[in-house]
Amino acid sequence: MNVSSATDSTSKSNSTNTSNSTSSTGVDYNTFLQLLIAEMKNQDPTNPMDTSQYMSQFAQLSSVEQAMQTNNKLDSLLSSQSLSQADALIGKTVSFTDSTGATFSGKVTSIAINSDGSIATLADGTKVAVGPGLTISQS
Repeated sequence: MNVSSATDSTSKSNSTNTSNSTSSTGVDYNTFLQLLIAEMKNQDPTNPMDTSQYMSQFAQLSSVEQAMQTNNKLDSLLSSQSLSQADALIGKTVSFTDSTGATFSGKVTSIAINSDGSIATLADGTKVAVGPGLTISQS
């Protein structure tokens, strides 16, 4: 039995659950095993499935799963690093120039981290993106 592609629509996960995230076009272990069982049930007894091909497919799936777990752990590490860097900015004085050319300066009272990056809130309520063009100095 030939399978050209398979999708797993039942394992879409919430974006906050990174340990089990699977692409909607990817195949997870359960889907792989279901396909393997279907293939074994429907194989021709006079021409059985090649076991070396089965092991190769399983090894490839295992490698992809390990790579996904590594990526998830790296994402967690980067998030932790961002939080540590953000914590170090609280209480520091920052200065920046906006798009109109005006220069602003103020003490950082809080940091918000979202998918677009870090946003510093200054003592006067001004919000500024933490990134290029931001000068940080001791208070």
